This record gives sequence, structure tokens and C-alpha cells, in this order.
Amino acid sequence: MEDLFRGRDFDLTAARRQLASEARRLGLPFGDRRMTYNSRKAQALGKWAESMGQGETFHRAVFEAYFAHGRNIAEPDVLLTLCEAIGLPTDVAAQAMKDPRFSAAVDSDWNRSRKAGVNAVPTFMAGGRRLVGAHPYSAIEALVLAAGAPRRSSAER
Repeated sequence: MEDLFRGRDFDLTAARRQLASEARRLGLPFGDRRMTYNSRKAQALGKWAESMGQGETFHRAVFEAYFAHGRNIAEPDVLLTLCEAIGLPTDVAAQAMKDPRFSAAVDSDWNRSRKAGVNAVPTFMAGGRRLVGAHPYSAIEALVLAAGAPRRSSAER
């Protein structure tokens, strides 16, 4: 990751520290990840998992594998192992990784993001405003409220 951000006006150490702190606060698994991997296959497989009603479970498994354990989510075997661990059929998952419908769905997401000017993850958008990067719940709530969403009572949350 040092090579990826070298020469940019970006403090990787501070970003890691902030992410780790926020992950701890939220109770999310987060390790000292030193590599970044292409997530394209994971994204396509995520579209398939969503079609199987297991999107949230799959995305959480990939998040933990990548951010907590530094696993290479570009590797089909890693993704199939994750599918197996959450009870998705690996033979069907292997075919889904090659299915152009799921790649096209990812392309559509990327195109929509580009048109909206999104160039970092996560980006939260509401009411013509955006919040880029990992932020506490209170900042995201403020964004949504500023966009005109009604405040929900604590009983509704």
C-alpha cells in the first residue's frame, strides 16, 4: 500500500490509525492490512450472492477476510472458501464468477458511481452533498438530516 500512495498528498499512517480506531469503536474486525487487491471478482460474486438472498452475509465475510485477515479477495479459491463457510454452493459460485450478467451489474454500478463523481470508498451521498471516507455514525446522520430526512426516534432505529 505504501507504493500505491507514494507521492500523493495522503497520510497512510494516519488513515490506518483512524480506520482502526473507528473499526474498534464499531466492533468491526480490522487488521494491519499491508496489501490491496483487485475486488472485481468479489464484487461480481457479491451480485450473485445478493441474487441468492445472501448478499449481506457474503459482503460481511469478504470484509472480514480482506480488512481483518488481509486475504487476497482477487483469488477465486479465497472467494469460494468464503462461500463455503457461509453455506453458499461453491460449484454454483464458481460458475457465477464467470457469468457475464454479474460482471455487467458491477459495470453498471461503476458507471453510476463515475457519473456521480464518486472516486473513493466509502462515499455517502444525500441531498446533493457527499461525505467521503470512514466517518462516525453521527456524521452520516448529520448528512442525511441535512438532506431533509426526518429524524427517527430511538425506538424506530
